[in-house]
Amino acid sequence: MSERGALISDEMLQASMAKKGPKQYTLWMDLEFCVGCHACTMACKAENNTPVGIDYNRVLEIEEGEFRDTKEKPNVRVYFVSMPCMHCRKPACMAVCPVEAITKRIEDGIVLINRDRCIGCRSCEGACPFGHPRFNAAAKVMEKCTLCVHRIAKGLRPACVDTCIARTRFFGEANDLASLVRQKNAEKITLEFIGIKSATDPSVIYTI
Repeated sequence: MSERGALISDEMLQASMAKKGPKQYTLWMDLEFCVGCHACTMACKAENNTPVGIDYNRVLEIEEGEFRDTKEKPNVRVYFVSMPCMHCRKPACMAVCPVEAITKRIEDGIVLINRDRCIGCRSCEGACPFGHPRFNAAAKVMEKCTLCVHRIAKGLRPACVDTCIARTRFFGEANDLASLVRQKNAEKITLEFIGIKSATDPSVIYTI
């Protein structure tokens, strides 16, 4: 990318929130500039008050390349890959839930777990190709990232987006984000580059 990050204006976000009818809210992760500070993980824990051992937003450290000859320039790179819920268009977690505790909202595409209906069977944990749903042993229910749906209802961005110190995370409607990715000439990638294949059509966008 020719410039650092991207600017999604408040006007664009508010216009998206005002749109009626089905849409898909999601995140754009610009891996080129992520520094692996884990601020997004900590912001998520603070916002959602998750217990020890349950993180809705994990950050993976991926090493690429090799450095075998000390006389040559090192050909190595480290990427920090943030892994929130993908809010898939075809959620595998929802398909396997035996009590229909998992739903995908028509109005914004956000996938949620109803804690009052969840029986803690952990079927969703095994079905999710990204290993996202987490079992809360104390409450005996499954939990996951909600895209901070409570903040979105107030016209705010998810906590992880506002906290990102390197401005590598962006929130908005999927089509708006995809348009910005094209404008920035960013190289869009899938998580197959870290060995994850999925037929669930994840909504989160990654560029590198």
